[in-house]
Amino acid sequence: MNDVSNNNLKFIDLFCGIGGFHQALHKLNCKCVYACDTNKDCRDVYENNYKIRPDIDITKVKPENIPDFDILCGGFPCQSFSNAGKKKSFDDKRGKLFDHIIKIAKSKKPKFMFLENVKHILKIDNGTVFQYIINNVKAAGYYINYSDDPYNTIFQLSPHQFGIPQQRERVIFVCIRNDIYDKKNTIKMSIPQVPINLNRILETDRNITKRYKISKEIEKVLNCWNEMIQKIHTNQKMSPTILCDEFQNTYTDDEFKLLPKWKQHYITRNKTIYNKYKIHWDTWYAKYKDLLSKRKIYNQLEWQAGKKKENDSIYNYFIQIRQSGIRVKRTKYFPTLVAIVQTPIYGKEKRYITPRECARLQAFPDDFILHTNDKIAYKQLGNAINVDVIHKVMKETLKAYKFI
Repeated sequence: MNDVSNNNLKFIDLFCGIGGFHQALHKLNCKCVYACDTNKDCRDVYENNYKIRPDIDITKVKPENIPDFDILCGGFPCQSFSNAGKKKSFDDKRGKLFDHIIKIAKSKKPKFMFLENVKHILKIDNGTVFQYIINNVKAAGYYINYSDDPYNTIFQLSPHQFGIPQQRERVIFVCIRNDIYDKKNTIKMSIPQVPINLNRILETDRNITKRYKISKEIEKVLNCWNEMIQKIHTNQKMSPTILCDEFQNTYTDDEFKLLPKWKQHYITRNKTIYNKYKIHWDTWYAKYKDLLSKRKIYNQLEWQAGKKKENDSIYNYFIQIRQSGIRVKRTKYFPTLVAIVQTPIYGKEKRYITPRECARLQAFPDDFILHTNDKIAYKQLGNAINVDVIHKVMKETLKAYKFI
């Protein structure tokens, strides 16, 4: 249901992906007049859902050829700034795409700009990237402010604050054209106290979930680790990452110093838990060495579920098969969705979470048409902005300025 009955605001959707901004503004009865994204699969999904074919390359777009609009929105590419990427910031050409937003803003002068990026953008290069964004937004003729005072227009928000079981902080920049900015119109960003509820996300149709069962090999590996977990005493800490293939390795001092620092740290910290359960570890590893040796990551358990509980099991949690090993996380929140496909496993059902569940984590409606290729759908949803989060910011901004 839309939040307003009559509104003629028009918007453009840059780096549109599958349209998280579009979803939020549609609920505010705003009309999209232009979209753009380099990724063909995203353009296909966008067109399927919104009947608009996005343009391909923002770097080749002439601002004067874009229809007039009131709102510019864009989650400019975050790979240059995120933990999942390599944090090359503006040394990566994707980091420079922000400049094209400013170019369009200077030419078309929309009333508002809503921009989004990862939380790390605040600190990268000792804050120089963040300051570059602020300076250029101001130079384009927009008010923007980051502070604790009532005139703040930059917000750091996460879906879990809205009752969605995913902790995924993002920075949202609200840019208000100088001639309409009024300090009396403060954006009141009160966050609702909504209980976290996994059931609103989880798929209940077993005909659907059975298609997402983990492979026999992954199940064998998890069963193997679960067997060892049963040997661990209640309240035992199991962090940091356990490297079971290192337990029986020996190094000279010089050899040890040549290992990566992270590996030296884990090996040193692992000695306590190995020595305490040495008989169990040695018997267990001899039994499963061939299985664990199939992939390096099978030997590494990253337990992020706190101390071992009574009658605990690896299947009580969310699990991810990552480059760093097998990560086990508490089930209060789903693991954070990222564009790199590391689809979480819902331990209780020994299956991957479905694309539709990922869509719910990003607050897309159940009638949203996902890409038919699951791998592509997972990546698109990992890149998407959470609809509820950006909708809240947009609604409160437009309300403050009497547009709704």
